[in-house]
Amino acid sequence: MLDRRATLGLLAAAPWLGAASRGDGLRLAKAARAQVGVTLDYDPSYRAISYPNGDVLRSTGVCADVLVRAARDAWNVDLQERVHADMVRAFAAYPARQAWGQKSADANIDHRRVLNLETYLDRQGARLRPGQPARAGDDFEQPEPGDVVTWRLFGNGRPHIGVLVEGPDKPRVVHNIGAGAREEPLWMLKLHKPVGHYRWRV
Repeated sequence: MLDRRATLGLLAAAPWLGAASRGDGLRLAKAARAQVGVTLDYDPSYRAISYPNGDVLRSTGVCADVLVRAARDAWNVDLQERVHADMVRAFAAYPARQAWGQKSADANIDHRRVLNLETYLDRQGARLRPGQPARAGDDFEQPEPGDVVTWRLFGNGRPHIGVLVEGPDKPRVVHNIGAGAREEPLWMLKLHKPVGHYRWRV
């Protein structure tokens, strides 16, 4: 049990912890934005890549690569390694067997799939509304720069992911939905079904 002095110390530190978290988010947002004009194509092809710190050419990629590259550039966090290690430990917690027929973790592709990233972020306790999907029509409540958001695309239900780079008043997102990394107002994705809103900080 914490004594009174320790409790007061934690309360005094809380604003600084919040400021540090916002700084982490701003760095992630800046790293996502830096991909606009660099990643010019969308290519979901399976590629054999190095491990750890593997990547396909930055001129191309999928929506998940926006987050993977931003985390690496902003925080020196390798999601390829982290997702792979977690899947090796807890493969049954991930949708890989049901969704893609996998029998084991695959460091070439697992971190580049939105469903796996959602599972990893859930397991990290990053979902803002634990155990519940985002509410349809709320445009993600109180979005902050560096938040990670996911959807199911209108028409085909395909999972999609992006990184918020501004918010909450006029939130904007960087994502790759088919023509490379681009930045758009969040409202432009209003036809798609919001699924996950994460505030992942390291």
